[in-house]
Amino acid sequence: MKAVVLTKPCKAEEMTVTEIPVPETRPGWVLIKVKVFGINHSEVLLRQFEVAQDYIRKPIVPGIECVGEVIDPSDSELTKGQRVMALMGGMGRSFNGSYAEYALLPADHVFPIESNLDWDELAAIPETFYTAYGSLSLSLQLTSADTLLIRGGSSTVGIAALQLAKAIGATVISTTRSEKKADFLRDYGADDVILEGEDFRKRFLEKYPAGATKVLELIGASTLYESLRLTALHGIVCHTGLLGGVYGLKNFDPIKDIPSGVYLTGFYSNNPTRSQISDMMSLIKQGNIHPIIAEKFTLENISKAHLLAEQRGQIGKIVVTTKP
Repeated sequence: MKAVVLTKPCKAEEMTVTEIPVPETRPGWVLIKVKVFGINHSEVLLRQFEVAQDYIRKPIVPGIECVGEVIDPSDSELTKGQRVMALMGGMGRSFNGSYAEYALLPADHVFPIESNLDWDELAAIPETFYTAYGSLSLSLQLTSADTLLIRGGSSTVGIAALQLAKAIGATVISTTRSEKKADFLRDYGADDVILEGEDFRKRFLEKYPAGATKVLELIGASTLYESLRLTALHGIVCHTGLLGGVYGLKNFDPIKDIPSGVYLTGFYSNNPTRSQISDMMSLIKQGNIHPIIAEKFTLENISKAHLLAEQRGQIGKIVVTTKP
């Protein structure tokens, strides 16, 4: 089968497609014909430097998500020909992932899907929408009565969170650094958009003096302190993203740095369950949500897909089809 294989860090231009054997099915694992997969920032980081780490199995086929059809269900409850999505659980790091025509994946990370969306739209869902859905439902406990602030709102997860939050009925305030993207967010349902930058806290509180009841923090540690102080009494901040490039906080003092009566949580998408994926897909259907595709590539053009992902200026998900 055709696949992308990494053995060491490389530039996007150096990514190539090679031939490797189709994996043999074994108990507890499901063989999938990969139709389309999405590109994620974590896969760019894997290629750039993380693949050199000892905990990455090498050689490795990258890819933390995909959609496709079951070829061999092995001893699982799935059936041959069933439409499925797969994500996380070690894909593309502990074992070969989705940058290939076929993928052998743990049965408990392969989920049946019933949807009228096409393959490209489905490929934009797994990791992106599950991260947004888990943050909103499991961590933030979002309801229609909430005012949600999404920091990093024009990111793929930010856009997915906007779509899901509006399907729930919440009021949504999104942030971005780009006026062009601000217009896009308004067109996709944001009740308000505030540009990131100087005096953001002051500008936000002038419009929303009581603060937001829920905050989805996708920029990360670089804006977390500020987000905590933009949250209403008994509100919740969910730290999910790292778009700001700061991966931790020095001298973090929970007593002083978390305002009294404000709750700080996080969301880690590595352990999806079947019921969570089913509920997420039901909400997508209920809200008539169509994921936004930034651009589509073929597997042979994986290097171009990664080059675009490196720029991080696109709106929507980059997807890759295994069909020529």
